[in-house]
Amino acid sequence: MKHGKKYVDGAKLVDRSKLYDADEALDLCVKTGTAKFDESVEVHVKLGVDSRHADQQVRGAIVLPNGTGKKLRVLAICKGEAAKDAEAAGADYVGAEDMVKKIQTENWLDFDVLVTTPDMMGFVGRLGKILGPRGLMPNPKAGTVTRDIGKAIKEAKAGKIEYRLDKSNIIHCVIGKVSFGKEKLTENFNALLGAIVKAKPAAAKGQYIKSCVVASTMGPGVKINPNKVA
Repeated sequence: MKHGKKYVDGAKLVDRSKLYDADEALDLCVKTGTAKFDESVEVHVKLGVDSRHADQQVRGAIVLPNGTGKKLRVLAICKGEAAKDAEAAGADYVGAEDMVKKIQTENWLDFDVLVTTPDMMGFVGRLGKILGPRGLMPNPKAGTVTRDIGKAIKEAKAGKIEYRLDKSNIIHCVIGKVSFGKEKLTENFNALLGAIVKAKPAAAKGQYIKSCVVASTMGPGVKINPNKVA
């Protein structure tokens, strides 16, 4: 794969054989994130678990101290008082069965987060095949199925992110923008890794964090020493 000049120049700053401390690695992400747009900074953490086993799943959510830098569109599927709370909390879209139907019939997906109340999961559950592959299905562990819909919306708007394993036992998360600078990115990184460490399944054996890489959207990957995180 051929890379552009900016990527090549940025890659020269990174020692591929070195395992960096988190703040040093994120400083390199800032220095190599030189695209014309404000690049996101991504974290990729490979865990020593087997996601095929239910007792080794790692999943949860956390509000990053400095947010993600992205303005999220929140859809709230709820009724009655919960719908009023959702509007007051700043949800971009609020509805009930009508929204479920809109997603089913129009394949409407102009939102980034879906929150709902437990009583609506019977309807929302029908959307599993549409929402599941896109990572939009609400889940109690992520705090997106809750009776306190107002709190869920405010947290989403404040920069709450969900982390979960993919089939390769890797967690992929965005922790901010290059414009945040090293300090804010490091705070967000430490918060995320702290949550992942706390979520370690009892069934996990051996080394838990196998590898950790950070990168800006268009920049090279920078390896972090897995023995020094969180």
